[in-house]
Amino acid sequence: MASAASVTSLAEEVNCPICQGTLREPVTIDCGHNFCRSCLTRYCEIPGPHLEESPTCPLCKEPFRPGSFRPNWQLANVVENIGRLQLVSMLGSEEDDICQEHGEKIYFFCEDDEMQLCVLCREAGEHRAHTLRFLEDAAAPYREQIQKCLQCLRKEREEIQEIQSREKKRIQVLLTQVSTKRQQVISEFAHLSRFLKEQQSILLAQLESLDGDILKQQDEFDFLVAGEICRFSALIEELEKKNERPAGELLTDIRSTLIRCETRKCRKPEAVSPELGQKIRDFPQQALPLQREMKMFLEKLRFELDYEPVYISLDPQTSHPKLLLSEDHRRAQFSYKWQNSPDSPQRFDRATCVLAQDGFTGGKHTWVVSVDLAHGGSCTIGVMSEDMSRKGELRLRPEEGVWALRLAWGFVSALGSFPMRLALREQPQQVRVSLDYEVGWVTFANAVTCEPIYTFTASFTRRVFPFFGLWGRRSSFSLSY
Repeated sequence: MASAASVTSLAEEVNCPICQGTLREPVTIDCGHNFCRSCLTRYCEIPGPHLEESPTCPLCKEPFRPGSFRPNWQLANVVENIGRLQLVSMLGSEEDDICQEHGEKIYFFCEDDEMQLCVLCREAGEHRAHTLRFLEDAAAPYREQIQKCLQCLRKEREEIQEIQSREKKRIQVLLTQVSTKRQQVISEFAHLSRFLKEQQSILLAQLESLDGDILKQQDEFDFLVAGEICRFSALIEELEKKNERPAGELLTDIRSTLIRCETRKCRKPEAVSPELGQKIRDFPQQALPLQREMKMFLEKLRFELDYEPVYISLDPQTSHPKLLLSEDHRRAQFSYKWQNSPDSPQRFDRATCVLAQDGFTGGKHTWVVSVDLAHGGSCTIGVMSEDMSRKGELRLRPEEGVWALRLAWGFVSALGSFPMRLALREQPQQVRVSLDYEVGWVTFANAVTCEPIYTFTASFTRRVFPFFGLWGRRSSFSLSY
């Protein structure tokens, strides 16, 4: 059956160009265009200059003879069929309920053959042994299934939309961070460029000064050497002349002459004084400020441009009784001896853990944990959601609100849905933990070698706290930033 859209399209093709309605008694004129007979007759009767000559076609303006109308019976049949199709289209819902074979209204549904039946179909032998139900009764369970499917699909669509919204926000946060980093890098390199130019000027000025000192001492050396050469030349010339004289003249004052030669003091000046030599040797020390500045610059590029170092102290109200906290709450040590700590909802009662005093609801933060497991044991490091229960055994995994690493003697594991042992080049003694709340990253790295260890991706909605767990004789950890 033709669709309503196709029927409408066909109907537009058989409209009269004069009245814009469906053609009635269509006739064709000499140029081949079709019009309603009555519309074309009235057109020819309208007074005007065209009556003096042959009338022209309303569409193409070709002249035609008024008596040359030719009935177009084929087009009339097409118009009639299109009208019938329009009627069927309007009454289609009613015809859909009519059995195509018997012309009777459909009342039943055969569940075995999944067919819609009329009364005559039901009485047919092939359906007598089948399960037959009224249409509405048969449709009811399917409607329920459809509703369940719709609920599931809508729920999944909402979840996807939530993911889409969350990821769009994450992308915007990342774009903002990249833009901020770009400006920071430009600013830091501009500062470094100014500093390098200043240091270059200072070092070149010092080298210029050393050049001047060397040239000055060279002049002094040349003057002294020239004097000594002159003195020795005079003595040599005197002795040469003495040696050429006869014996009598040679012996005259010979002893005085020899004493003067033997008691001469030869001054051996140095071209560069020890003090100037020491200045030249110490010149590399002048580059120490440059070295310190470059180190600071690299540190900024590595961390300070990315995360803000934070001061963390441990919360004694959350600490398990087997953990000994230092007075400044920056260090914890495991002890088999229980401390006298009153129980409270905030305190861990079975897992030997402790939280930081302050949590985060946004921003980018980093801190360093130094771990000492020389006597065995293990240490857990990460972040924990504030709404996670601290009583009983803890399930340390992201689904429960914990994103953490476990460091044990000889291996490191990421505590995901299933713990995963990580392959690292060396066992980290200091671990840098970095939290990006908006993006949802918890990143761990070796604080000494800067080797990446592991990164969790999460979607934070509650406050999160730096989280620490400790077990094993004399195992300990301390905090820095």
